[in-house]
Amino acid sequence: MKTIDIKLVRSTIGRPKNQKLTAKALGLTKMNRVVTKVDNPQIRGMVKIISHLVEVTEK
Repeated sequence: MKTIDIKLVRSTIGRPKNQKLTAKALGLTKMNRVVTKVDNPQIRGMVKIISHLVEVTEK
């Protein structure tokens, strides 16, 4: 299975509620934390919502 690393590089402070909740659902609670997720359409959709806050690396 392909995986992706998602790193929170910008803060969620002052962002709309849906963006904060999306980051939390992905497991991104603090800046510069990296989480590894399975690469599927659901995760890609969540990343698209907060694409301006994260960096994505494909494995």
